Amino acid sequence: MEGLDDIDLRLLRILGNNSSYTIKELATQVNLSPTPVLQRVKRLENNGYIKKYIALLNPEKFSQGFIVFCNIKLKRHDKKIGNQFVKDILNIDEVTECYNVSGDYDFILKVFARDMKHYQDFVFNKLGSVESIGSTHSTFVMAEIKNVHNINF
Repeated sequence: MEGLDDIDLRLLRILGNNSSYTIKELATQVNLSPTPVLQRVKRLENNGYIKKYIALLNPEKFSQGFIVFCNIKLKRHDKKIGNQFVKDILNIDEVTECYNVSGDYDFILKVFARDMKHYQDFVFNKLGSVESIGSTHSTFVMAEIKNVHNINF
């Protein structure tokens, strides 16, 4: 966070909670005129503090509200198998997040499905076709308690 002042941090907090503000609205919130706010936001983007702007969609509105965390163990730990797993997972639409982790499993997937039947079909037909997977363990979300996309700084 070197080179960031209090105004930069306030802008990042504001945009982290709601990226749809206009430059004029941001300027009002940080008590600056629009031109320096635009320059600051562009600098934050160019320096990688802001990766991208997205709209967070409600999965339930698309009949995709059944959330599952799927833990994956690979067959073996070698470069070829790991790279092939990543390549295969990137092409599966139901997988919205994938993390390489330490511990008992190699990867954790966040999967959105319509219901248990859809998830079962996903496991058998999509994950089942990923040859690098040794085993899986699924955890089904009963309720979402907290879901924020901002970092604490």
